[in-house]
Amino acid sequence: MALVDYARDGQVVTLTLNRPDKLNAFNDELVGALSDALHRFDMDDEAHIAILQGNGRAFSSGADVQQRQLRSREEFLKLGGPQGRGTHSADLLTKSVNWKPVIAAPHGYVLGLSVGIVLECDLVVAEEGTRFQVTETSRGLGAAKYWALMHYRGGGAFTMEAALTGRFFTAEEAFRANLINRVAPKGKTLEVARGLADEVLKNPPLSVRSTVRMRRYYMDRMGREVMFMTAPEKLYLSEDFQEAARAFTEKRKPGKFKGR
Repeated sequence: MALVDYARDGQVVTLTLNRPDKLNAFNDELVGALSDALHRFDMDDEAHIAILQGNGRAFSSGADVQQRQLRSREEFLKLGGPQGRGTHSADLLTKSVNWKPVIAAPHGYVLGLSVGIVLECDLVVAEEGTRFQVTETSRGLGAAKYWALMHYRGGGAFTMEAALTGRFFTAEEAFRANLINRVAPKGKTLEVARGLADEVLKNPPLSVRSTVRMRRYYMDRMGREVMFMTAPEKLYLSEDFQEAARAFTEKRKPGKFKGR
């Protein structure tokens, strides 16, 4: 079974995260498979737009904590963070060649790392009631990247609240905060996303790609600025992060955070 299913209908490709038994949690292998699928889409001459969705009860529960957040200190130092070598999710949409637009079509839950993937997509159609959460806040990793992505989309004051509290927020709240483009009825997310794709496809593809390329250039530049500011903090080596990650896997509340 492929970790990411690839299906093309006319000029529209549907990419489906296919790790439903783990709520499509992103381990290194799933990030790599999505990278391969996006590259295939980028190189497919017959494909002009893609829709990214998740199989099962959720779009994605975020990073696979067991693999990416419970690495040894030596691994963290070697890799420069929780991600495996060559599997940094921030590279997925900024390493394109042909700059074709991607629509995220989340449902269920969108947590942690997957919030970034959704917001990095060019357009977002979320099913009503979808719940988003920046889990990095409570895990001790910091939410600078997510604050930046939400701010970039025009999230205003809501951006800081979501980043600092790490609370759940719904698709409806995200829509009101200008973070997403559409809220779809239950079970109609792919249909609404396909309708939005058809609107895009009415236009000359090169003019569409010119706009996508410009947006992703600024998004990539912003992401690099965030990395430049936050990488030296190495929060993934902190005691608070280690306690939060262990508490999550042990299904218990974390102990008192120490600020170190």
